[in-house]
Amino acid sequence: MTKGSNVALSALSEDVGSVIVSLGWVSPTGEGDADVSVLLLDTNGKVRSDADFYFYNNPVAADGSVQLLGKTPTEDGNEDRICFDLTAVPPEVDRIVVAASRYGEARFGELDALRVRLADAAGESLLRFAIDDAGEVSAIIFGEVYRRGEEWKFRAVGQGYDTGLAGLATDFGVDIDDDAAEVEAAQAGAEDPGAETLSGAVSEPASGCQSPSPGEQQTTVTAVEAPAGGSSSDQPDPAAPATTPGTLEAIPAPRRPESAETEPTRQPAVRASRPRTAKKKVTLPKVTRTSLAENDSWRPARLFPVSALKSDRERETRATSVLLAVMAQVPRFGRRLTAAFGAPSGRMETFTEVSLPHGDTPRRPDGVIRIERAGKLWTALVETKTNGNPLKADQVQAYMDIAARRGYEAVITVSNDVALEGSPLVDIKIDRRRKHKVALWHLSWAEVAYQAQLLIRHEGVGNAARTWLLEELLQYLQHENSGCHGFQNMGSAWVPVRNGISDETLCQGDPRSLEVIESWERLIRQVCLRLGGELGQKVLPVQRARRGTDHGTRRIQLADQLCLEGRLQAELRVEQAPGVLTIGADLRTGKLRTSVEIPAPEQGYPLSWAKRLVRRLAEAPADLHVETLLEGETGGPRGTLERLRPEPADLLPKNTATPISGFRLSLFKGMGSSRGNTESGFIRSVDEAVHRFYTTVVVHLDQPAPRRAAPKEPART
Repeated sequence: MTKGSNVALSALSEDVGSVIVSLGWVSPTGEGDADVSVLLLDTNGKVRSDADFYFYNNPVAADGSVQLLGKTPTEDGNEDRICFDLTAVPPEVDRIVVAASRYGEARFGELDALRVRLADAAGESLLRFAIDDAGEVSAIIFGEVYRRGEEWKFRAVGQGYDTGLAGLATDFGVDIDDDAAEVEAAQAGAEDPGAETLSGAVSEPASGCQSPSPGEQQTTVTAVEAPAGGSSSDQPDPAAPATTPGTLEAIPAPRRPESAETEPTRQPAVRASRPRTAKKKVTLPKVTRTSLAENDSWRPARLFPVSALKSDRERETRATSVLLAVMAQVPRFGRRLTAAFGAPSGRMETFTEVSLPHGDTPRRPDGVIRIERAGKLWTALVETKTNGNPLKADQVQAYMDIAARRGYEAVITVSNDVALEGSPLVDIKIDRRRKHKVALWHLSWAEVAYQAQLLIRHEGVGNAARTWLLEELLQYLQHENSGCHGFQNMGSAWVPVRNGISDETLCQGDPRSLEVIESWERLIRQVCLRLGGELGQKVLPVQRARRGTDHGTRRIQLADQLCLEGRLQAELRVEQAPGVLTIGADLRTGKLRTSVEIPAPEQGYPLSWAKRLVRRLAEAPADLHVETLLEGETGGPRGTLERLRPEPADLLPKNTATPISGFRLSLFKGMGSSRGNTESGFIRSVDEAVHRFYTTVVVHLDQPAPRRAAPKEPART
C-alpha cells in the first residue's frame, strides 16, 4: 500500500473477524527498538476513556478485542504483533489507531525498513505498508482500522510525532501521568529488599484477551505504573511449589546506577489513576519454604507424574493431555498460546484422542481445541511429538484435509523442533480450489514452557490454584522423562562438519554445513526463549542481513562463512541490557565465547571509567576478560578481572590521546563434544554459557542510557 491509501478487509479475505497486525523495523546497530500502542477512538476521534489506550503497561482488553502479543523474531529484525478480534470491538468504537514509539531521545530515523503488515485469522498476509520517510520523530501512526457501515477498512497513515508516546496519546484524549520524579520515588519504594508481595496497580486482566472468570482476581505485577481500572494486591501462595531442583534459578534484576545506590527514604508506592507511559517494573516475590521431608531422597508428589512413562506413544499422549487440560483450566495461559494463531477470545474446551472420518480409515488427532464466542466455534486439530521424533508429513496432510472438509480453522503441531521462517518443518499441499482455508501453525515445547514461566514468575494469573497448575505443567515439561525438553539435537551433520573443520577438509557448498546453520539458528531461538522466561523480558536474536536478502540466501552465505572461518556466531538483544550479547562457538578450538560491548560514558575521565567498571564487576568471575576498545584501532589493552582489580589503570592505552570507544567483556568455556543436550552436549553448554554470563556479568552493569539522535546536517544552498 502507499501512504494515504485504504482498502476494505472483506475484499482481501473472507476470514477477517480476527486479524493480526504486525509492526516491524530493522536496527542497523542491533540495539534499537520501539514499542507498539493501540488507541480505540469514537466518532469524535477521541478515546472513550483512558482504558481505550493499550500499550506495554496495559497490553490486553478485558473484552478480548485487543491483545498485544509481543515481539516475534524475523529474518531481518523482529515484528511486534497485535491481535484484534473485530467481532468484539464495541459498536461505539469507530476507529482503531496502531502506532509505535521510541524511548528517550531515540528517533525512528535511526531504524530501517519500517513496515506494517496485516494478516487474517488463517495467518495469510493481506497487505503491507512500508514507511520510507520516518525522519526525526519519536512516535509514528503506522495505520488505522476503521468502520465504514458494516465493514472494516484499513488506511496506511505513516504520520510522525516528535512528542513521543505521551504526546500521541494526549492528542487522542488520554489523560497521561508521566511525572518522572514521582515514578522514581515509587520505584524506590517498590525495591525494598524485604518485600515479599507483588503489589501495586493492575497490569493485565486475569485471562489474557478473555474476560476474567467470575470470582477471579486480577493479578498485580508492578509497583508503579498502571492504566486506570482498579487495583488489587495478591500475596504469593505459601503452598506454592519451590523452584524445581536441577532447573536454572531465577535471574536477579540488573543493578541500579551508582547514583541511585545510596538507600533513599522509603515512600509508599504511588497509586496511579491515569496511564503511565514509563515502563512498568516487575518485582519477583521472594518465597521461602522449609521442606518437611526427612532427607533429600524424598520427592514431592506431582499432579502429572512421569515415572511410569515407558514409550514415545505414552509420552505423546500424556504431554498432549497435560497441555490441553491446563490451557482450558488457566484461561490466560490458553489465550496466550492461541491468540497468536488468530483464535478469538471465548470459552475454550479441549479434547484428546478424537476419532474423525478420513476415507476408509478414521484418523485420530492427538487433540482438539474448540473456542466458542457469540455462538460461533473456532476449531483446531492438534498433532504432538515428543523426544526427537519428527512430524510426519502424511499425518499433517491428512489433518489439513480433514480440517478443510469439516470447516475447521487450523491445525497446530507441537514438537521439540523450532520452526524457521522460509523453512517449514513439513511440506504439505494446499488445495487452492477449496473455499475454506485452513492455517497450519507450529508451537515448540520451549515456547510452551516460556509462556508458562512468564505467567508464573513475572505476571501471575491471579489465582493460587491456577498458578499451581502452571507450576505442575512446567515441572512436567522440564522433567527428563517427559520428552518435552525443546530442541536438543544438532542433527546428523554436526559431527561430520565439526570434524571437517578440525582437519580442514570441509568445502564450501557442502550441504551438511547448511544443516548445521539451520540447527544453530533453532538453538539460538530456543536460548532466547529460555533466557526471556527467566528474566521476564524480551530476548530476541539479532539478524544482520542485507535488506531484501531471502532466508535461503542468507543461510547459504553463513554456511560458506562457517566453512572458511570454522565459527558459529549469534547476537542476542536483551531488553534493558547495556549492549548486544554475542555468543560464538569456535569449532577449531572447541571454545565458547560470550561477550558484550558497552559504550564509554559521555562524561568523565578514562581512569574513572576503568575504576568504575572494575568496581561494578566486584562480584563477577575472576576469569572474566576485559578489553578496551579504541576508536579506529584493534587490539586495545586487555586482561582478566583478577589481574585488573588491583590495577584498573592497566585498561588505559599507552597513547593517552587515543579515544576510548568502550569496553568488551567476555567469558570463555569449553563447548560440549556431543551434538545433543546431555551433560557433555553442545546444546547444554551453549545454554549454560549464556545463563552464566548474564547472571554473573550483565546484571552488574548499568542499564543503557537513551541514545541521542544524530543532529541533522544543515541543508546546503
